[in-house]
Amino acid sequence: MTHFLNARQSVVSRLGLFRPTCYKSFLYVCRVLRDWMGSPEQPYTRWLALKPGAHDSPLRSVHVVPRLDPAYGGPAYIVPRLCRAMATAGAEVQVLSVSGSGGNDIASHGEGGGCFHWNYAWVPFVRHMRCSSGLARALHELAPMADVIHDNGLWLMPNVHAWRAALRAGKPYIVAPQGMLAPAALRFSRLKKRVAWALLQGEMVRRAACIHVASDQEHDELRGFGLQNPIAIVPNGVDLPAPGVRSIAGGPVVLALGRIHPKKGLDRLVRAWARLEATHPDWRLRIVGPDELGHAGELVALAAELKTRHVYIERELVIAEAKTTIYREADLFVLPSLNENFAMTVAEALAAGTPVVATKGTPWSGLTREGCGWWIDHGVEPLVATLAKAMGMRREALQAMGEKGRA
Repeated sequence: MTHFLNARQSVVSRLGLFRPTCYKSFLYVCRVLRDWMGSPEQPYTRWLALKPGAHDSPLRSVHVVPRLDPAYGGPAYIVPRLCRAMATAGAEVQVLSVSGSGGNDIASHGEGGGCFHWNYAWVPFVRHMRCSSGLARALHELAPMADVIHDNGLWLMPNVHAWRAALRAGKPYIVAPQGMLAPAALRFSRLKKRVAWALLQGEMVRRAACIHVASDQEHDELRGFGLQNPIAIVPNGVDLPAPGVRSIAGGPVVLALGRIHPKKGLDRLVRAWARLEATHPDWRLRIVGPDELGHAGELVALAAELKTRHVYIERELVIAEAKTTIYREADLFVLPSLNENFAMTVAEALAAGTPVVATKGTPWSGLTREGCGWWIDHGVEPLVATLAKAMGMRREALQAMGEKGRA
């Protein structure tokens, strides 16, 4: 079946990154699914014929995300903001998640939903599934009253509970894979994911009424993976901070901010830096974020092996206003990731007025076109060439590029 909302057919492609209408487009998708659950036998045009203003009752949606810890990355930022925007637009929203191992159940009918106890958090292997009987019970209660169930992520038990609840209640199930079906993501824990896909996850995704993605790139990856579901391309929004004064104290800085994970390509960045450091002695490289899979230690060892002097690995979670500050302290933001379905850090850096270097594993081809950064091939050589060019520019020129990204 042809996907019913994509960047070539709908207004989604014309939405500005920072406009709240990004979220309103998702609300439109939910309303369409509420009023008409399509099937392959029914005409595609029926989906497009529905108008977003033709509904008398408020949309009731339940959103499931396995974790809301900021260290979880994009979904912990995206889902709450999506839900707040939907609530502001008149929807009745519940967000269900799993708390840390010491958390207690929170009533599912409280305003906005709640976090639920993490069962078996102390049991090796099982703990990684983030089981929660409380969340399962809440979904069982809420699903019959909901219009749509929106599931974020794959592979974990909260995702299974969301699908089962929607199936039993006969409600539309929307899944947002959050980039987890990209080839680069599937290379990690490959065997486990193949088994999970064969046992249940594949059926869950194939039977979804709609798949929610954040970019054309993610859409193309899912089609290449063989999925034929309707796909809604709705880009993420980001909070636009108030204009601020950029800090130029301490010399020029290249920043990489986010999860320190092998998927992010940070080893390539360190190798590229080692080749540039001698010719740019005033510059520093800061790699900041929570460590995953022990990768921060691997980067520290690599930097030592390459005898770099100005590479700083900071295993720190940065959130809220502190994140804007650290972006503004940098002259250049770099994301050499192997794959991203959206890359919130790129949007945040541009919102803070910092120019960006991102690889073609991210859906940010507009960086070069808009003059606010560089969209480059994978590998050490493209990083060396682009960083050398950027680090050879006057700081005022880099700031001007950053302002174009924010504009």
